[in-house]
Order: sequence, then C-alpha cells, then structure tokens
Amino acid sequence: MLNKTPPGHHHDEVDPALVEALLHGRLADPFALLGPHNTPSGRIVRTFQAGAEAVEVLARNSHEPLGHLTPVKGGLFSGFVSSGESYLLRIHWPAAVQETEDPYSFGPILGDMDLHLFAEGTHWHLPERFGSAVTEIEGVQGVRFAVWAPNAQRVSVIGDFNSWDGRRHPMRLRHSAGVWELFVPRLAAGERYKYEIIGAHGDVLQKADPLARATERPPATASVVPQPFEFRWSDADWMEQRATRQKPDAPITIYELHAASWLRPENDSTGTLDWIALAEKLVPYLTDLGFTHVELMPIMEHPFGGSWGYQPLSQFAPSARFGEPHEFAHFVDACHRAGIGVILDWVPAHFPTDAYGLARFDGTPLYEHADPREGYHHDWNTYIYNLGRREVAGFLLASALYWLDTFHIDGLRVDAVASMLYRDYSRASNEWIPNKYGGRENLESIDFLRRLNTLVAERAPGAITIAEESTAWPGVSAPVSDGGLGFSYKWNMGWMHDTLHYVHQDSIHRKWHHNEMTFGLMYAFAEKFILPLSHDEVVHGKGSLYGKMPGDEWQKLATLRAYFAFMWTHPGKKLLFMGGEIGQIREWNHDAEVDWSLLQTPAHAGLQRAVGDLNRLYVRERALHAEDTEPSGFSWIIGDDAENSVFAYQRQAAGAAPVLVILNMTPVPRSSYRVGVSPPGVWREVLNTDAALYGGSNMGNTGGARTRAVPAHSHPHSLELVLPPLAALILKHEG
Repeated sequence: MLNKTPPGHHHDEVDPALVEALLHGRLADPFALLGPHNTPSGRIVRTFQAGAEAVEVLARNSHEPLGHLTPVKGGLFSGFVSSGESYLLRIHWPAAVQETEDPYSFGPILGDMDLHLFAEGTHWHLPERFGSAVTEIEGVQGVRFAVWAPNAQRVSVIGDFNSWDGRRHPMRLRHSAGVWELFVPRLAAGERYKYEIIGAHGDVLQKADPLARATERPPATASVVPQPFEFRWSDADWMEQRATRQKPDAPITIYELHAASWLRPENDSTGTLDWIALAEKLVPYLTDLGFTHVELMPIMEHPFGGSWGYQPLSQFAPSARFGEPHEFAHFVDACHRAGIGVILDWVPAHFPTDAYGLARFDGTPLYEHADPREGYHHDWNTYIYNLGRREVAGFLLASALYWLDTFHIDGLRVDAVASMLYRDYSRASNEWIPNKYGGRENLESIDFLRRLNTLVAERAPGAITIAEESTAWPGVSAPVSDGGLGFSYKWNMGWMHDTLHYVHQDSIHRKWHHNEMTFGLMYAFAEKFILPLSHDEVVHGKGSLYGKMPGDEWQKLATLRAYFAFMWTHPGKKLLFMGGEIGQIREWNHDAEVDWSLLQTPAHAGLQRAVGDLNRLYVRERALHAEDTEPSGFSWIIGDDAENSVFAYQRQAAGAAPVLVILNMTPVPRSSYRVGVSPPGVWREVLNTDAALYGGSNMGNTGGARTRAVPAHSHPHSLELVLPPLAALILKHEG
C-alpha cells in the first residue's frame, strides 16, 4: 500500500527541533522541513495542515495517487511518495476536501538580478517583483509574495486564506538581500493579507505590505492582492504633447484638490466620491474654469483621514477610499482627454508610526533612522526615512516612478522638502546631529532629491517635479548638472506670505506695507516658481482667503478679485486651493464639502467667473506666461506709489503684444490717473475686476484708452485712466 513505508525503507526521521519551531510559529527555514525531500530512504513530502483529518499526495497532471501522509505532531503530516513528479495535496478537512499544490514544492521566485538591484537601490520595477501579485509558476495560478525584513527571525504571509495563522505559510529567506518570498498556489486577486514577523528580538509583529498596490479601506489595515493592472489608455495625444505643455514658457494654472472633500455624493453627507464620479463631475468643472492642471493632495493610502494624506503608509497603493487602482487610472485618463494634467502630492520626507506600518518593520529601525535626532519629526510625530540606506532610497524612487509610469501622472509635488534638506529642521541645538563635515545640510537627502529628479527626467519624459521648499536654499530648480537639486518648479512661499500679509491689512494701512507686494520681484527669476495659494493657508485657524480680506462683504470680494488678478499676471505659474475660486467664507474642513451654496449669491458666482476669465486670459496671452522665468518678461511702471497703494507693471514676451496691469488697492476710485506706457497707441481693456459681471461697481474706461504724447514714468507716452476701487485693470496693446 502506498500509505506504508516501502520495504527496506525507514520511517521519516524528521528533526524534532524543526517540528517544535514549526508548531510554535518560529520556523525560520520552512523549506528545510516542509515540501518534498529526497532522503536515502526515498522521497518524502511534509506539509503542515493543522485541523486536517488526512492528507493524500496526487500527481499534479494525472491525479494518480502517489502517497498518503501520516500525522506526525500538531498538524504536521509526513510520508513517502512513489514518484518525484509534480504533485497536489488532497486535504481532508472535517467539512470539506481541498485540492491544492504545495507552496513548498516550488523553487525560488526572485532572480538573483532582482535581489542585486534591490540591494543596490536601483530596482525601478519593485511593485512588479515585490509585494504581492497574481502570477503563474510551472503552469499553476497563484500569488507570489516578497518582502524585505533582513533582521527578522521568521516571516509568514497571513490572511483569510489561512485563518491568519502564521504557522501555515512561513516564507523563504533570500539571505543575500534579506528578502523573504513565497508562492501560494490557487490564491487569487482580492485576498486580504499581512506579514506576520518574528522580530529581531523575538516580538511578534503583524505588518501591512510596504509594496502593496491595493489595500482595505481605512480604518481596516490589511493589504490586498491587486487585480492585474489592465487599463486601456486613450491619452496618447496628451502624453505626446505634455512636455510642451509643462515647460517654463507654458501657461500652468493648477487647481489643488482634496479628493475626499471637494464634493460629497448626493444624499450622503459623510461619504466621498469615487474616482469614476469625480472624473464625471470634476473634469467639466476644471474645463469650464480654464485650469490646465489638477493637483491632488496625497492619495497614497494613509491610515488617518485627518492627515489629508500627508502621513502615507502605502507608497504604491491609491487609497481604497476612492475605488480600485484601475478606476484611478480612469480618472487620470479622463483628465488627459480634456487636456488637464494631473499632479500628485508625494511624501518622501516622513511616515507615521502606526504599529502595522513601516515603523520598526522587522523589529529594528529598518526604514527609519535608529537615532531620534535623525529619525523622528517632533512637528508631525512621524519617523524620517533613512535615505542613506540604499534599499530605502530605492523603495521611494521606485514609488515615484510607479505613479508616473503606471498611472501616467504628469508631475510630483514633493512635500516638506525643507525638512529633508536641513538636519536641524525645527530642532533645538541638542536635537540634531551634524553631517560628516560638521554642517547642517542633509547630504543623503540632497543626493536622494538629485537622483529623483534625474530619474524622472530620464524615465518619464515630459513629467515635472515640484518642490515645496520654504527656505533660501539655492538652485532648487537649477539643473543637477549645474549643482542644483533639479526640480522643474519650486513653490514661492515668500511671495505667498508677503502678499497675503499685505492684502490682510486694512486699506488705510497698506501704504505702510507697499514693499510686501513689490519685494517678490527682487527674486522672482532666481527659481522657476509656482505661486501657491494652497490648503496650508486656509487651515489651523488661519481662516479662508475670503476671511483674510478686510472690510465688508463687497470689499472682501473686491480685494480678492484684485489679488487674484495680481497673482495671475505676476511672473510664476499659478496654484489655487479648491474653494478659493468661489470665495469660501469658512475655513476649509476636510470632513465637509466646498460650500457650493455660495454660488447662489451673485457676488460669489462673480468671483468664480473672474477666476475662469483670468485663467483663459493667462493661457491666451503669451505675454503673461511665455517669459515667466526671465527678467525680460516683466517691467515695473509704477512700483513706488505707496501713498495711493497703486501698482502698475507690464508683462511682455517676444512676438507677443504687451499687457499692462494696474492695481488700485484702496476703496477710493481714482480718476485721471496717468500711467506711462510703451509702445504708444490703443490699449484695450481685456479684464476689469470691477466689472458688474464679477460683482463689481462697473467703473472703468469704456473698453480701453489711447495714449497721448505726455511723458510719464520715464516713457514718452502715457494713458489717462480711471482706476476703479479695490480693482485691477488689465489692458493689451493693440497698436
């Protein structure tokens, strides 16, 4: 009988220590015990099936019986088989019979090159080889798993498929890279899983997969085996043209969006739109308002919604709050078909301390620095990535490339760059460690950011990177080859702080703050800038943009219209956070949608109309964008009329008609105000923020003015204009 030891053979003399380690969930090398083994007495198969009544071994192809395994101890079955061919296990459970291949009958999954590239931090296809993925090995469908945990004593994959029992699927350690791997036959996409890790000091940890490409919807924390990513893109035209549309001489006007709170589903004030609904409603809205790009606050999976995504734990998984990964691809595709670029906030500066995440992943500080003076942010109560470790830097770089490649993302806005550049960022003198030269610069982060920007340029042609960097660090947007960091653009935080402080003043006091509107031009061309009126300016008690403006409702909205006109005609690309375009009154609340009911008020609807017209004017007129990064694109005409709080300047570009901008930042109308201009002729009024359709008083210059040969402001010709109250006039030369 096949279930008996063959004549002349011996019983399986299994190592008792290995059996005890298995039964106690401490088996470090499962392939030394489980699966097929050739012994002097014959071929033996061992399998751990706690709770099973019997286990048979069948030929995989013919289903012919090869042997019957007998219980050894505590769910371990062992027995001789009559053939060395591929086999199945037929497991008799109390209420069912299961047939499956043996995970421990398969060889290594990852190739030596995979391990080498990972260890070197240069594996740019990590999510395709690590994490979890549906695959076929030796003609068998299943899921492969691979995770980095070099200091772990044992790693198992656990999930619903094995009753979350870490004894059932311990993994193979690839010692050269500290990577654990296993192929689980007949598993399918959609399975929930985690890794159970016996840490370096013997503690038992349950961890989500750092390379997960799909997750449960928070607050649940398991990783999910992803569906094979098969999406048919229809954005070829956009992808071919985006390099041109995102260059420094292109018009870029960005709508910053918190996907969870832009608009709530109808009849559900607590839910969020999924990607399909968001594409249906947001894309036409952005098109109507003339924005060229949308920037999404971090959509990488994150445990706490109140972090707005800035404390992500799954750098490769779109948040399950909004649907499946392929539905996110649908959203991006819809944006591209409408001519709208998609920028993602991306956070390589820090990660949260949640026990199921990256923190002390294998029982040691693996992704983070061990010393809190290097590895902990007191501001955010988060850990800091150890970018000096090749595997960690490679993990993050692969994440950046994954979003750009897999989802056709057009740009990454890198959060909190200043915190990465300085070792003493927001730290007392005894809370940081100098670099090897004794300085405060973080050399590892500098190298990482340069590598990031070099890789993006090489591997994602036409994509851009944007730095949120709030200091005077030189060359943030200068090429790496010139010693810069290599970003495409930098947020101009100084411009934002100065000008918001100016418009916050009561108009009678603005003459004492005049330089806050002009100072930005002292450095406007030092970097390739984006002017950001972001979410950071409408939270934490700062109030809304509308709320920052002084005066009554009319004055608030008038000032906001004039300020937007100043921003849209100032050198630099534009970014506006959602709600700003309608003059939202209350501070942003991530648990509630934008106050769309304000659009029933003509004055707020007028502000929205003004933003749309500013976008279209900015895109249409080359003078307003083509030389954004060149001093030749801007010239002051009146920068010193502090007494009247009037500013006048000209935007110009080669081959384009010049555009004249005049701002009156007081509620006092000014008649017969003379402005020197060049060239002479007719200047047509192309936008007046005081127009009645925007909610203004409708004061203006009947469509434009003609110069007279009256010298003013160092020009031989000038215009005599009416300046409406708290308003901007934009005029274009027509010869």
